[in-house]
Amino acid sequence: MRSIFMTVLGLTVLTASVAQAKIAITVDKDAQQLTVVQDGVEKYRWPVSSGLPSYETPNGSFQTFRMEEDHYSKEFDEAPMPNAIFFTKRGHAIHGTDSVNRLGSPASHGCVRLSRENAATLFALVKADGVLNTTVTLTGSSTVALARNPKPAKPTAVARRDVAPVSPSYDAAGNPVEIVPQPVVPSRRIVRQAAPQYSDDRYIYPADGSSSDQRYPAPPGYRRMTEAETQQYYANRGYAQQYQQPQQYYAPRPYQPRGGLFGGYQD
Repeated sequence: MRSIFMTVLGLTVLTASVAQAKIAITVDKDAQQLTVVQDGVEKYRWPVSSGLPSYETPNGSFQTFRMEEDHYSKEFDEAPMPNAIFFTKRGHAIHGTDSVNRLGSPASHGCVRLSRENAATLFALVKADGVLNTTVTLTGSSTVALARNPKPAKPTAVARRDVAPVSPSYDAAGNPVEIVPQPVVPSRRIVRQAAPQYSDDRYIYPADGSSSDQRYPAPPGYRRMTEAETQQYYANRGYAQQYQQPQQYYAPRPYQPRGGLFGGYQD
């Protein structure tokens, strides 16, 4: 009976403290927006980043209980959480962030992010009125927020050979290393040469020029020699004189009758 009475008493005290709260912080996760009301008057309306769907910030009404101006996350690699105002025992808080470009879309591991300037303003306001006089109410869903405002697609990188890398490279000692672009090796392409064009009609004629009648087609690779080439050809072989001045080696002799076995006829 006594335990029931103490539970009811605790709930009554909590309800009374909530009713007497001077600062009411409302987080609409659908719109990714935080509203600050002081004594019934809206003071601020800021964009925030709540937890991603895998780190959903819990919904409900909570009373703030701890404030740390310079806090670092022990769970997420000492990530800075400036001007943190905690509202759950699991470590959820409202704090500043440097990722202001993500504000307006879910991006955190469960906390509610504000810009550093707005977080400092809220921290000073809650500190002046008392951390126990502040409530945080959260509604909505990060999934809905992402559906309403999807993340912008990252631009596709186009590889270009004439563009230097954006980020420098460093060696093991941390010194910058200048990267010299490698020469582009041309692709090996087989270029087929066109067949040579001949000025003649591809027929063989007598070398001495005694006839212009087409005798028979020339074989592949044959080229008709010019007059100068013909003379040089015969000169190299010792026939220049014979070629230039053709001689009659077998001229017919005048007929002379010869006597037969018994002598010839005489007049």
